[in-house]
Amino acid sequence: MPATIESPEVELLPPMLAALPDPQGVSVCPRRARWQLDLLLLALECVDLHASELMLQVLRDLQLQVMIPNRVVFWQIRCTNPFRQITQRTPLPLAETKALTAVVVQVARRQTAILRHLLLVLDQLQAQNLPPETYAPLAEYLDRFRRHFRKRMNLQRSGLFLYKNNQALNELGLKLLAQLLLCAGTKGMERLWFSLFDGEVS
Repeated sequence: MPATIESPEVELLPPMLAALPDPQGVSVCPRRARWQLDLLLLALECVDLHASELMLQVLRDLQLQVMIPNRVVFWQIRCTNPFRQITQRTPLPLAETKALTAVVVQVARRQTAILRHLLLVLDQLQAQNLPPETYAPLAEYLDRFRRHFRKRMNLQRSGLFLYKNNQALNELGLKLLAQLLLCAGTKGMERLWFSLFDGEVS
């Protein structure tokens, strides 16, 4: 079995993470959850060009550096996403999974206004049968999302063939915006946490 990324004892977890229950029968982060968390982080980076630094700031603000002390470890943890070009084959402990969940939620909350605005405009465009690229901020977001996705993910994996198509990738990027807004809302962290394990709990 591959070595697991070192994890602190549960009792050392910050209270906000300790409140997230360990799913029964799940000892490490499932591959689908690693993929989903990395995608949400990627989408946040495409909404806000400074989001990468904000993620590190959130780690400091929430005192999560005991698990993720610096950007190198943060990058290594994100590379446990099995669909990345460069991927770590080490299992991701649930403690670090909870930390990534908290980062997604906290950064999404700080971007609530722009997320809500983009989705509102998107609804208006769809009502008029206009493409999202009609609105410049949405077009810029989707362009960044397509470029970042194709640069970081392994499109040779059969599960990602679909995303060689711009339309499919745009739809994924827009779906992630809606998911991020849900994460930013009341009980967003709990909602995201439980969604990561849908179908994974024995």
